[in-house]
Amino acid sequence: MNDRQNFTTGSVPKKLLGFMIPILFALIMQAMYSAVDLLIVGQFGTTEGISGVTTGSNIMNMVTFTISALTTGVTVVMGMYLGENKPEKLGRLIGSAVSFFLTVALVMTLLLLVFARQLAVIMQTPAEALELTVLYIRICAVGYVFIVFYNFISSIFRGLGDSKMPLVFVAIACVVNVIGDLVLVAGLHMNVAGAAIATVGAQAVSVLLSLYLICKKDLGFTITLKDIRFSSEIKRFLKVGLPLAFQDFLTNLTFLALCAFINKLGLDASSGYGIAQKIQSFIMLIPVAIMQSMSAVVAQNVGAGKEDRAKEAMFCGMGFGSAIGLVVGLLVFFRGDLTAALFTRDAAVILRAFEFLRGFAPEAVVTCILFSFMGYFNGHSQSLFVMIQGLAQSFLIRLPLSYIMSIQPDATLTGVGAAAPAATCFGILLCLLYYLHNNRKLAKSKRMLYD
Repeated sequence: MNDRQNFTTGSVPKKLLGFMIPILFALIMQAMYSAVDLLIVGQFGTTEGISGVTTGSNIMNMVTFTISALTTGVTVVMGMYLGENKPEKLGRLIGSAVSFFLTVALVMTLLLLVFARQLAVIMQTPAEALELTVLYIRICAVGYVFIVFYNFISSIFRGLGDSKMPLVFVAIACVVNVIGDLVLVAGLHMNVAGAAIATVGAQAVSVLLSLYLICKKDLGFTITLKDIRFSSEIKRFLKVGLPLAFQDFLTNLTFLALCAFINKLGLDASSGYGIAQKIQSFIMLIPVAIMQSMSAVVAQNVGAGKEDRAKEAMFCGMGFGSAIGLVVGLLVFFRGDLTAALFTRDAAVILRAFEFLRGFAPEAVVTCILFSFMGYFNGHSQSLFVMIQGLAQSFLIRLPLSYIMSIQPDATLTGVGAAAPAATCFGILLCLLYYLHNNRKLAKSKRMLYD
C-alpha cells in the first residue's frame, strides 16, 4: 500500500475524509443516474410510468442492496489482510469471490424473470402501472450480472484503500445512463422500458471498462485461474457479509411493505412516494459514505491492533456527518417541495412527496450517528450485532409505525415518513449499549492481563 491507502498511520480525520470523499461523489453519481430515470420518465413519460419505475426499482433495490452488503464482507477481509501485512492472501480471496458472485447473479436473474409479475402483485402495484412494473423488473433482470459485478468490483478497490477507481466506474455509468434515458425515453418515448434498458446498459459499459482498467493497473497482487474457484475464503467473507445481507434483505422487505402500504392510498401517493424516495436517496448519501469508508478504515486498524484509531474514526464520522446532515435536514423540511417539482409537474404528486419528506427530514442527522456505529462494528467483523439491531429497529419500530400511520383516516405521508427517524433513534440506543458493553469487556481483559 502507498501512504494514502494505509489507514494505520497519520491523521485519522484526514485519512478518513480523504477516503470518504471519492466514495461520496461516487454515491452522488449513482443516485443521480437512478434519479435521472424517474426524472425523465416524469417529464417525458406518464404518471403510470413513475409508479412503475418506483415499484420496480424498489424490488430491484432489495436484491441489489443485499448483494452489495455481501460484498462488504470482501472489503472488510481485504482490509484485515492488508492491516496484517498479508497481501499474498488477496488473490485467492478475490478469485473465490468471483466464483461465488457469478453463481449468485445467474440464480437471481432466473428468479427475477420468472417471478416478476408475482412480485409486482405482492407490492399492490396500482392496476394502471402493473404491466409497466413487470416490464421494468424483467429488463433489469436480464442485465443483473452487470449490476452484481459493478458492486463487487467497487468493493475490491475499497478494500485496497482506493476509493477513486469506483468513482471513475460510476461516472462512466452515470454518463451512459443519462444519454440512454434522453435517447430512449425523451427521444423514442419508450417510457419505463427505455429507463430500464438505459440502467442496465450503463452498468454493463461500466463493468466492461472497469475490467479493462483493472487489467492495465498494478493492484499489488495477482489472481490466477486456479484462484477462481470455491474455497474456504468464501466462508470467511460470508461470515461478515451474510449477516449484513440478511439484514439488508429483511430491511428492504420492510421498505417494500411500506411501498405497498402507500400504493393502497392511490396513484398520486404511489408516485409522490417514488419521487420522495429518490430525494431520500440523496439525503442518505453522507451516512452511506461514512459507513462504507468506516468499515475499511476500522478493519485495517483492527488488523494492525490500533483500536484507539478505530474509535477516533467512528467519532470523526459522527461529528462530520451530523453537521452536514443538520443543514440537509432543514432544507428538506422547509423546501422539499422545490426538489420534488424537478421530477414532475403534477401538483398532487408534488404535495404527496413533500408530505413524506417533512416526516423523514430528521433522518439526515440521526442516520449519520447510526451508520458510524455500524461501520465501526463491521470493521471489527461484528456484523451479527449490526444485523440484529437493524432488524429490531425495522420490525419493532419502522414497519408497525408506518402501517399505523398509513391507515389513519385522511392519512398523509408525513407520519409514514417520520417512522424512519424514530426507528433510527432506537437503533442508536442499541448500538450505544453494545459499544459500552464492548468497552467494559476490553477493559476487563486488560486488567486481567496486567494482573
